[in-house]
Amino acid sequence: MLGNSTFRVGIYIRLSRDDGNIESDSIVSQRSLLKRYIDENNYTLIDEYVDDGFTGTNFERPAFKKMIKDIELGKINMIITKDMSRLGRDYIGTGELIEKYFPNNNIRYIAINDGIDTFIDNTNNDIAPFKAIMNDMYAKDISKKVKTSLHSRMKDGLYVSGRCPFGYMKDPENKNHLIINEEQASIVKLIFDLAIQGNTYHYIAQELTKRKIKTPASYYNYVWNRKCNKCLSKELGVWVDTTIKSILTNQIYVGDSVQGKTKKINYKLKKTIKTNPKDYIIAPNTHEAIIDRDTFNYVQTLLPKNAKRPEKKRFYLLDGLLYCGDCKHRITIRYQNKTGRSYTTCNYYRTYSKYHVCTTHTNNYETLESVILDNIKDVFYKYLDKNKIKDSLSNITFEDNTINVKKQIENLELTNNKLTENLDKTYMDMLNGILDEKQYIRVSETLKKEIENNKVSIDNLKNEQINSNKIDNKTIEKYINKFLSIKNPTRELIINLVEKIYVYQDKTIDIIFTFKNVV
Repeated sequence: MLGNSTFRVGIYIRLSRDDGNIESDSIVSQRSLLKRYIDENNYTLIDEYVDDGFTGTNFERPAFKKMIKDIELGKINMIITKDMSRLGRDYIGTGELIEKYFPNNNIRYIAINDGIDTFIDNTNNDIAPFKAIMNDMYAKDISKKVKTSLHSRMKDGLYVSGRCPFGYMKDPENKNHLIINEEQASIVKLIFDLAIQGNTYHYIAQELTKRKIKTPASYYNYVWNRKCNKCLSKELGVWVDTTIKSILTNQIYVGDSVQGKTKKINYKLKKTIKTNPKDYIIAPNTHEAIIDRDTFNYVQTLLPKNAKRPEKKRFYLLDGLLYCGDCKHRITIRYQNKTGRSYTTCNYYRTYSKYHVCTTHTNNYETLESVILDNIKDVFYKYLDKNKIKDSLSNITFEDNTINVKKQIENLELTNNKLTENLDKTYMDMLNGILDEKQYIRVSETLKKEIENNKVSIDNLKNEQINSNKIDNKTIEKYINKFLSIKNPTRELIINLVEKIYVYQDKTIDIIFTFKNVV
């Protein structure tokens, strides 16, 4: 056997947050035990490696990585720990170290309390793999207990996340309670005001950037740079669509605690995945609201009308409200340079015209807008006169929102069935030589994207809160009177009164209002 003087020892000490309350596992007690062992055995201590506050379920620890580097540089050839759990609690990683890495690098490993010494043939070495599994199970059990405790606190309305949502800060007297950050809250209110006016996420983001309003990231003094994959300090930053959407759809602003939006893949990895919204942990009325609940619910009904409106040089009053009555997809408005006029077309037809899935639905936009506004005025006059309107209008029908949503889901599902059939057909066309491989890839990718978009739309419709779309009669009449009193109604006024407008190929129009069409 080699003499003790030939061993250049590195002692490894680790303490995780979960072990912090155990006195025997403290940094001081581990160091004392290891140095006493070295003195008793006349070993030469070269260096000590300490990871304080790091989990043993992965090996991305600074001191551990330095120790591995020193092994490869030949500075040390012996590692001593208090026990195997200090080296690591992941049984696969720990096993790789003890069974492969250390022997391949001629490293002697000793775990004092477990009686393990890789340079001595003893029964303790034989049961090392089982000890590694037990240490792993302990880590898994601790992880479950921590998760259960966190979920319990979330359900009780205690805010346990590290960073506060934009618009709030932690109460100095209670770290698990949120209070309003007035400066940030004023920005949140501005965003909701701009959304109520019928603006898109993109427009709101541009407007805030133009006004040089600080972004949420700027308040934390960083901006993520995708090119270099680093966080860069920046004074103001640029607002983006996703930030606007996350603020407008965050229930936290009505005073409800919304947590559990992400979860770890497992207890060994830091990587997180998004949680399904239905699994969010929501505790109502846990802190002061920035946005009143009625306003928040109302904005949610406006978002689908504005979210996918493209940014155009020309403004169209009904943009984002027009839908094909036959296939239920959006109707787009395009400007024709040659004629100087704008016209409408079914977006689904335009994308898949070769498959004859719908028809053009072409109309002169200016004429269509005029007809729709006249019909709306006609409805409103009769509404105010307390007349029955459903049977008196030949070109306008009304639907209950619940029925309307159900119809949309059914139509989207039927559309996806047709798209799937077309996808199969394009594959057969490629096999039969009608399409070459490049054409097939291009067409199939387009079809797959449309199918996926429809699935997202179906999920959104299923999650839609129908009851949130309620406006009291006084508010309805206020909007109606304002609409009838001005020559050119604003978009804000239109989206407050109109949910959707369906235009059919035979020129029939269905107008779905934001209120119950019953007098």
